[in-house]
Amino acid sequence: MTRLASKLKSLIRAGGPMPVSAYMNACLHDPEHGYYATRPGIGRDFITAPEISQVFGEMLGLWALHEWQALGSPERFSLVEAGAGRGTMMDDIMRAVRQANGGQGFDVAINEASPVYSAAQKERLSDLHPSFLGAFQSIGEAPFILIANEWLDCLPARQFVQSDGDWHEKVVGLDDQGDLAIGIATDKANAPAFEMRDGATSFEVQPALETLVDVLKDAFSVVPGRALFIDYGVSEGAPGDTLRAFQRGLQVGPLALPGSSDLTVDVDFGRLRRLAEKAGLSVHGPVEQGPFLMGLGVEARMHALIRANQGRAEEIYKGVTRLVDPAEMGRRFKVICLSAPGLAAPVGF
Repeated sequence: MTRLASKLKSLIRAGGPMPVSAYMNACLHDPEHGYYATRPGIGRDFITAPEISQVFGEMLGLWALHEWQALGSPERFSLVEAGAGRGTMMDDIMRAVRQANGGQGFDVAINEASPVYSAAQKERLSDLHPSFLGAFQSIGEAPFILIANEWLDCLPARQFVQSDGDWHEKVVGLDDQGDLAIGIATDKANAPAFEMRDGATSFEVQPALETLVDVLKDAFSVVPGRALFIDYGVSEGAPGDTLRAFQRGLQVGPLALPGSSDLTVDVDFGRLRRLAEKAGLSVHGPVEQGPFLMGLGVEARMHALIRANQGRAEEIYKGVTRLVDPAEMGRRFKVICLSAPGLAAPVGF
């Protein structure tokens, strides 16, 4: 039993079952025993696109440079990354920007919940002198571009099921043996306040998506900018129950190793799009990751990299293929861009 499991059991005994979203938040962010507070999972429990191929970050760097120019090349400008992991993607982004003779006025900023990753970012990105934001408090002080890869999937999700004609929220409690177990709350949930789907008997919703859109709406009311999100999820139809956990590259039960495994859910890109449109933002996408990267010129960059690194040709080819192949990450991962009202479509859309 993990230390966090013991802590959660005590909390449940004292206060009763907790919503799945509260359990997920505790597993990821408990300051003493939470996953992101205590361990660097990238490369061990899971792998992300920037770690698969440097070309991923390089393409996003050229995308950011192009969009900065489309914003009128503002002298004061922030390039923000949410959930920057080991700093790999921002390192690749800024290398590509500098190779294109740009980025001299970019202020690099990081929003990071993990103290473990923050330490790695400060070391790896020291020459960029990044600032570290808490809850995006500085967004909106200058024109900005926000980029987040595999960040939305970590936002805690509430889950609802229909039982006897009523909606009930799924909760984590204790079974007869005193072990963690998922059940449903006895009281009726306020699920109808969320968007429902005809015929659905269960659905999952990330409340923080609304907060995110509100933050961007406020920021874009002051300065122009864009926010690019890349993650796995669905474009249409609300997810049902997608909560899952990973440790050392293997999927494990979401209740098996709280605090020692990464928890994640599919992103409802359709809902994010609707929330942003309702808020008056310019919305482009979601589109699939494969076509998006191909449209940015990932194939040409791959060939150039192979020519310069013949000994790594197969490794480079396999990495880029994994990013764009529909059978791998190319279709499952989606890309959406939320922008200040009135901005034209960004490149890649």
